[in-house]
Amino acid sequence: MRLGRHLVTANPTGMGDMSREPVDRHEQILAVAAGLFARKGVAATTVREIADEVGILSGSLYHHFESKEAMVDEILAPYLKDLRAKYKAVLALDVDPRTRLHDLVVASLQVVEAHPHATEIYQSDVNYLSQSDRFSYLKNAAKDVRKTWLEVISAGVAQGAFRADLEPKILYRVMRDAIWLSVRWFKPTHDYPLSRLAEDCTSLFIDGLALPRTTATTRG
Repeated sequence: MRLGRHLVTANPTGMGDMSREPVDRHEQILAVAAGLFARKGVAATTVREIADEVGILSGSLYHHFESKEAMVDEILAPYLKDLRAKYKAVLALDVDPRTRLHDLVVASLQVVEAHPHATEIYQSDVNYLSQSDRFSYLKNAAKDVRKTWLEVISAGVAQGAFRADLEPKILYRVMRDAIWLSVRWFKPTHDYPLSRLAEDCTSLFIDGLALPRTTATTRG
């Protein structure tokens, strides 16, 4: 199976991860803020810390952003836009259940790679941020993500491609955490690129860890 043959690998926004070189002070501040939010958490990061890292006075920072929350918005918005776009593309394809699940894994890992800081912020602070009316959209985003995964899993069960004795909601939570939390430990290399992680995740989710009984018996 060729990785992501149905998917566009380029990040259409280029903003959520702040991985490119900032071209102006606005982006420089946002890049620094994204790193601090990801490392320390939104609540624990102060405007003064961000300003100090950038090398400006706190008051000068407000010429670019009205608040710390405005920075969080600019970091998360491209991340969620990218995620929704890739998931929509996966659902639009006429493919078999295994391929669809594989492409969903690929899409998710591509977004993690393109937006590492935003991914970390979302995973760590979504509950904290969702307490504010300003970030109520995060709840809708979470529902959309959950709905997409459950739709793919349930369709696979209905078509007899996936086991029917396992609870789809539990499978989704296990797969979601395995994929999204990879931002904290996975570093692609030449020998083990993102495509290999996607293939291994799909194989593990669908085929499991144990060898077929006949194969295991023969080898024993």
